Amino acid sequence: MGCFSFLKVMMILFNLAIFLGGGTLLGVGIWVAVDASSFSSIFGSASTLPFVNVSYFLIVIGAILVVLGFLGCCGAQKESKCLLIMFFSIVLIIFIAEIAAAVVALVYTSLAETILESTVTPTLKNQYGKVSQVTEIWNTTMSKVKCCGLTNYTDFTDSYYYKEHNNTYPAFCCNPVSIPCNATAAQSSNVEGCFKQLLSDIRKNAGVVGGVAAGICALEIAAMVVSMYLYCQLDKK
Repeated sequence: MGCFSFLKVMMILFNLAIFLGGGTLLGVGIWVAVDASSFSSIFGSASTLPFVNVSYFLIVIGAILVVLGFLGCCGAQKESKCLLIMFFSIVLIIFIAEIAAAVVALVYTSLAETILESTVTPTLKNQYGKVSQVTEIWNTTMSKVKCCGLTNYTDFTDSYYYKEHNNTYPAFCCNPVSIPCNATAAQSSNVEGCFKQLLSDIRKNAGVVGGVAAGICALEIAAMVVSMYLYCQLDKK
């Protein structure tokens, strides 16, 4: 088997996997869309934060992967220069978008925190302890991440939960976890907010995150190189 034939087979198998993975994400996204209310309730109503919609994200990503896998697989199988150059162009656009997103994420982390504070904090104040679904989700988050609120315990000050529980905070806001958790205990415990804790965990695992990102970028670069190689070799056949 020559180099061209080997790369052609690898291109087909690789993009077949992408196609199947994209189809799975697309199916999950459509399924999630049916029950989108349970996801949007994490951050509040859809009118409060319309861009946080997991189902749309999965559907878009799934659709892109399906199209990408189809172009790469069929382009290699049929030896179509048109499909191969389209595959190359889409991967290149995705690669550039990822680099831009990484830069924006690094530069505008504080902006993301401000946006979350203005949207998530009202949800905590008005729905935590009142809406069972929101309460369960946040209890699980605070228990697993070992955090309190979005910023800190003050997110619950004058909230529905605070008023209904004799001016006390959720048990997770005290260290060790205890009930009742009053303002003095919460302040002295100084339990970090979930946003800062998540950022801290990400920084601790920066090597893993960076390795995954580097791996994805390497795969994208390899896909572009192989597709362009096949494209150029078709002129010689």
